[in-house]
Amino acid sequence: MEPMIDLQITVNGEQVSARVPARQTLVDFLRYQLELTGSHVGCEHGSCGACTVRLDGEIVRGCLVLAAQADGAGVETIEGASDSGELADLQEAFHTRNALQCGYCTPGMLLTAQALLATNTAPTRDEIRAHISGNYCRCTGYQAIVDAVENVAAARRGEGT
Repeated sequence: MEPMIDLQITVNGEQVSARVPARQTLVDFLRYQLELTGSHVGCEHGSCGACTVRLDGEIVRGCLVLAAQADGAGVETIEGASDSGELADLQEAFHTRNALQCGYCTPGMLLTAQALLATNTAPTRDEIRAHISGNYCRCTGYQAIVDAVENVAAARRGEGT
């Protein structure tokens, strides 16, 4: 029988106490114990970005972090970032520019794009591409995603899009 770990974690601003299997990933904990299903399980190797969440403010791959490693930390999922309104302009731009199709990559893509815009208010198209390069999208071809992020960056700077 796998050992169990007690953890205290803040998820989307709410304190959570849980007992988890020692080897359970953070994304599995979020999805199956907390029913926060916005972060997806894709490759389970950290390559696709579908499981992206924020851990103490930093973007991480939820499939590469054990839930036990997040003990005492703050985790923010796409649900929390969306509910706070922080991503509203990015979500609207993704919709307007058709930067989402099947939607599987979208939560990770939005969190990753927001992380870029939080540190770089005027990214070039190449910088946007480089920053989202760890997030796979099989539907859009990335052009519309880059357009959406570029438009939001310009709008946040007060420039026309």
